[in-house]
Amino acid sequence: MTPVQLVFWLVAFPGNALTFYLSLSWPSVGTVTLFIATLLYSLLGLYDLFYSPHTLNRLYPVLAYIRYMFESIRPEIQQYFVANNMEEKPFNREQRELVYRRAKGVNDTLPFGTQQDLMQVNYLSIWHSLHPQVVQESTKRIQFGSSQCRQPYSSSLLNISAMSYGALSPNAIEALNAGAKAGGFSHNTGEGGVSPYHLKHGGDLVWQIGSGLFGCRNEQGRFDEDKFKTVANLNSIKMIEIKLSQGAKPGHGGVLPKAKITDEIAAIRGISQGQDCVSPAMNPECPTPLALMEFVAKLRNLSGGKPIGIKLCIGHPAEFLSICKAMLSSGTLLDFITVDGAEGGTGAAPVEFSNRLGMMCLEGTYIVHEALIGCGLKDEIRIIAAGKTASSFDMLAKMAVGADTVNAARTMMMALGCIQSRSCNTNHCPTGIATQDPKRSKALDVQAKSKRVTQFHHNTLHSLYELIGSMGLDDPALLTPAMLKRRTSEGLLESAPNIVPALEPQQLVENHASGIWQQWWHMADEQLFYVADKEKLHNTAIPVINV
Repeated sequence: MTPVQLVFWLVAFPGNALTFYLSLSWPSVGTVTLFIATLLYSLLGLYDLFYSPHTLNRLYPVLAYIRYMFESIRPEIQQYFVANNMEEKPFNREQRELVYRRAKGVNDTLPFGTQQDLMQVNYLSIWHSLHPQVVQESTKRIQFGSSQCRQPYSSSLLNISAMSYGALSPNAIEALNAGAKAGGFSHNTGEGGVSPYHLKHGGDLVWQIGSGLFGCRNEQGRFDEDKFKTVANLNSIKMIEIKLSQGAKPGHGGVLPKAKITDEIAAIRGISQGQDCVSPAMNPECPTPLALMEFVAKLRNLSGGKPIGIKLCIGHPAEFLSICKAMLSSGTLLDFITVDGAEGGTGAAPVEFSNRLGMMCLEGTYIVHEALIGCGLKDEIRIIAAGKTASSFDMLAKMAVGADTVNAARTMMMALGCIQSRSCNTNHCPTGIATQDPKRSKALDVQAKSKRVTQFHHNTLHSLYELIGSMGLDDPALLTPAMLKRRTSEGLLESAPNIVPALEPQQLVENHASGIWQQWWHMADEQLFYVADKEKLHNTAIPVINV
């Protein structure tokens, strides 16, 4: 018998008898309350001892609930009272505070010096110039659209990454889109389809089509050309993105818990409400690289020639080269490629998938950029980098390794008021953002929060232009990987290493590549995505260039 069990039996019998006697002999609010308290304690303890499925409750009746209580509030205690400014994940307090301040339009400067460990191994920085420049206005937007595109789109350098209606509340979607409209940037719909809340404020949209084909599927779950054409030709739809995989869970389908599926979401997606909405891991229209190119050509034709791209998290580089080979052999070009990093995370995912799969954004973006150069395709195709962007330096690093523009998701949520409670998959988001509970979502003020989204975008880009100018550059396109400086284990600064070498234009297609690129190129097959990772490759290390 544990000491807690002994205390329980003492309270249950002599304790209840004593308090009952006191309440009868000297009736008062105090004695009656004491009797009721001991009686409830006894009833709860009896349940714990004889019926509870938890060992802790059986050994420590009633007292075990105190542990559960503290366990439930541990994240809040950790966040507000224990962690310092640099400790928390995925976004530390300094990063969150920067987003909040820029969203509110208040002072975002740092007093009394940095709290970062500048000597930390792999710490990234840049070198400034004694001849700073002003970034040219003409370089502050990027045009999307290959030679096969008939409706090119002029894009901001920073845009809202994919977050679906269903994952986010109606008011959150409205605020994001209204903010995009006011700020002149685009809003990716996520794979959940185009909802009325995406369209209400008229902001530019990138319609993402995932493996569930939501918004353009028939009753059998296959692609419906008529439904797609109706939505794709809306004026608000500026580009269309086919999602092959995402950084939060590459190789895994999307999941929307049934608790978050309302009548409206079911109608928009074309799904039932009685079960979790699970998207397959592979897009049924794109089982091979060549089939993907056929689907791209079909979407381009049905949409009237709007830019068509893909989103993926890079795994084996040879599989991406298979897509490049498919473009070359079919003659069909992508207009853009969104590279999601393994550090991405708006989608709830199995722990192992979040922690162990996929390349990080900087590494994946570098691979994609060099592959497109080696295939002679980079001039036609734009690269979007998505994955943990809180500051202008995060943007700069992604652009230095090859991105033309950058997408942000979680920090746009923070601009709306997200406090990183990490309850996105519970429908109990405390800020009304990642929930379908109308009582919670209605608390989010669309007008006020949309202004914060616009201000975060504007102030982050303003900082980016200042940062690029401080390097002596007047055009973001002049950034190169060598401009990122990495702290070595010896304490020295060196250019971020390109263990995977840079390629010259057409070097792959002309069979002039050597080493690891040559091996990857020979393994790639436009007829098949899968590449067996069996052959021992020399010098396969990917450069560690984490922010």
